[in-house]
Amino acid sequence: MRRLAAASLAGTAIEFYDFFVYGTAAALVLGPLFFPTFSPLAGTLAAFGTFGVGFVARPLGSVLFGHLGDRRGRRPVLVASLLLTGASTVAVGCVPTYGSIGVAAPVLLLVLRFLQGLGLGGEWGGAVLLTAEHAPAGRRALWSSFPQVGPAFGFVLANGVMLVLSAVLSDADFARWGWRVPFWAAAVPAVAGLWLRASLEESPRFLEIDDHARVPLVEVVRHHGRLVLLTAGALAVGYAVFYAVTTWSLAYATERLGVSRTVMLTCVMAAVVVKGALTPLMALLGDRYGRRPLCLAGCTACALWMFPLVALLATGEPLLMFLGILGALIAFITMFAVIAAYLPELYEARVRCTGASVGYNLGGVLGGALTPIVATALAEQGGRVPWAVGAYLTGIALLSLVCFALLPETRPVPVPAVEPAAG
Repeated sequence: MRRLAAASLAGTAIEFYDFFVYGTAAALVLGPLFFPTFSPLAGTLAAFGTFGVGFVARPLGSVLFGHLGDRRGRRPVLVASLLLTGASTVAVGCVPTYGSIGVAAPVLLLVLRFLQGLGLGGEWGGAVLLTAEHAPAGRRALWSSFPQVGPAFGFVLANGVMLVLSAVLSDADFARWGWRVPFWAAAVPAVAGLWLRASLEESPRFLEIDDHARVPLVEVVRHHGRLVLLTAGALAVGYAVFYAVTTWSLAYATERLGVSRTVMLTCVMAAVVVKGALTPLMALLGDRYGRRPLCLAGCTACALWMFPLVALLATGEPLLMFLGILGALIAFITMFAVIAAYLPELYEARVRCTGASVGYNLGGVLGGALTPIVATALAEQGGRVPWAVGAYLTGIALLSLVCFALLPETRPVPVPAVEPAAG
């Protein structure tokens, strides 16, 4: 389990590094480089639009790779998805800007971002299922939480590289070539991840299946359609909160408040480190008290914290901004630490890869694709404190709370070690 958890964590860290480095670049530099004829606000919105395309592609990737995972096994998904995402990310770093090739530049950016999302849509299902289906029932949430730690590693790595480049390069050099370095660097961990995953064993639960679904998506829609919609709605708040604080807040603080890139990246990275460290602890609570109670608690905390979050961000004070982001990410991880165990347990094994992946990634479309765009537009219309952004995020949290309330508990019932005596 340790070797499997480490491989899953490393793989999700690599893939989310690829995904996050684009989000950071979209917040900081892609607007002027690829949409120079737009106003600063419109350029940022257009850059976030290409960012959102990755989320639209993720459900399609979950269908494609979910079919592979349910028909051929969880292990092939890990290799194919990592290869696609890694190659697309390196290619983003090679795309000429608008000044060199005109409108073809944002079109290429859009296509590569779509391929990134396609690969990531398959990654989560394969990594989580391989870990969850190997794990003992009483510690399934704990072991399954390690792939959920991967995004924190990926985010810190992506933003750490951006932070170093921002600190050592002038603004001109960073805009000219420095932003490309994190995309080129993705090749190294991608190769290492492929080597690491080559030795993993197939899920024992998959090997037990005798009647593999011929078209898993058809079965999921026919027999689990309501469940997919509920899980997508439930997870929307997690994506909305995470990308509000890790992507939108970067653009808001640097463009509207004049906070330096270095300060803002440091605040966000420090909060993500704490979030990553808390993930296994929250998962342990999920093994002890159940998945659903943790999800309801985290969702409620999100609903209560969104207005304080935007108020603290609007101060422009690093410590207060850090506290606002930290509170939001703690609420987020209270839910998402147990999701890797919760979603697979909701679906039968023969369609589990497709069902869990589609529900998870549809939540990304609902909560993650539009949040940076909507939040940027709302913040522009308000005063210094973007209360409308807080209202938007609170609304998503309440919607997700209703969806979580309608989902069942799935925590396995503990089996006594010794049978009670008769009589």
